[in-house]
Amino acid sequence: MRIDETLLNEAKAYAARNGRSLNSVMEDALRQLIHRSADVAERPPIKLPISGTAQGPKLSWEEIKELIDQEDVERALGAGHADA
Repeated sequence: MRIDETLLNEAKAYAARNGRSLNSVMEDALRQLIHRSADVAERPPIKLPISGTAQGPKLSWEEIKELIDQEDVERALGAGHADA
């Protein structure tokens, strides 16, 4: 097995800091990777809520950008008027 030298050095340092053998650190890391993969595979898909109402207006990306730009201009003009 070949391991990136930097990663191996980090694993050795971690093992030394925690009073463990490099072998036990590597075994734990592999166990965590395998269990995490299994957990993700068994997890049901997440359905994210959609904001707004289903009957509400639908805007295109261009319309949204236009509204944002318009709001920025209005905010800039309002700030200019407040200073006057």
